[in-house]
Amino acid sequence: MKRHFLYLSILLFVASTTSCFRNSTGTTETGAKDTENSLFANTTFELNTVDDLYQFLTYTESSYPLVSAHRGGPTKGYPENAIETFARIANKMPAIIECDVRLSKDSVLVLLHDETLDRTTTGKGQVNKLTLAELKSLKLKDTEGKSTSYRIPTLEEALVWGKGKVIFTLDAKSDIPYQLLNDVITKANAQAYSVVITYSGKQAKALYRINPDLMISASIKSVDDLTRLAALGIPDNRIIAFIGVHQPQEKLVEILHQHGIKIILGTLGNLDRQAEQRGYQTYAEYIEKGADVLSTDRPLEAHKALDYYIRKRNITSPYIRH
Repeated sequence: MKRHFLYLSILLFVASTTSCFRNSTGTTETGAKDTENSLFANTTFELNTVDDLYQFLTYTESSYPLVSAHRGGPTKGYPENAIETFARIANKMPAIIECDVRLSKDSVLVLLHDETLDRTTTGKGQVNKLTLAELKSLKLKDTEGKSTSYRIPTLEEALVWGKGKVIFTLDAKSDIPYQLLNDVITKANAQAYSVVITYSGKQAKALYRINPDLMISASIKSVDDLTRLAALGIPDNRIIAFIGVHQPQEKLVEILHQHGIKIILGTLGNLDRQAEQRGYQTYAEYIEKGADVLSTDRPLEAHKALDYYIRKRNITSPYIRH
């Protein structure tokens, strides 16, 4: 009887510890996939007011370097400009999500890059010829052109999802009225984690007039570009500078940082390829040379380098929860 009881006890112990191990590590492939796909990423950013955003995006010598996932970080199985893709990235790092905004036939702002539907969805024709309901009936394609189960999100849906999880940089296409864009950002109460991309001083001025509190990503590739923005009355703490897709001149970096303006370097294309050839640590070298944000098509690789860089230098921010 005692031997039978001892055998039963051992059996129960093994079963219970095995169960605990499975639950704590997510050993099944399905469990791991569910975690990766979860739209409920942990809160990463403590950005509750626009002043928080201004402070976080103001350059200091101890600034926290960030990755900006171009079009949200698409890959196999995950389409560009999809909330599910944003969630995959947000579950892995503190991320800026760069996404593209288009207008439906019934004047709803949706996330799509192209003027036409053919490349990224199961539909065809121009985006602005279909209503939101018609756009929602389509499925998004991944980077290999394969149909997924994911649908076209509205800008409002993305902004509501993103609170506490990401910072958005919104690339609103030329046919979108800034007033409508501002209305959606305001309705979603997303001003504290939204940055609007502009490509000229004229666009920056138009946006600033509509809402002087919005954070602007401005194209600044020379000192003259910065001077023109200042002449338009746009404060330095409303600006983050996109300097292009080439290594910046040292003088420009120095002046922008003197003004407290952080720098976005587009590593898309040549610089991403350079990092792929030389090794992921190359992304840290871009930061060493003056970039504060890396806008990249390889966000996971860039994050790997920046995470090591941040840990080695013990960089922290009150606006990022670890």
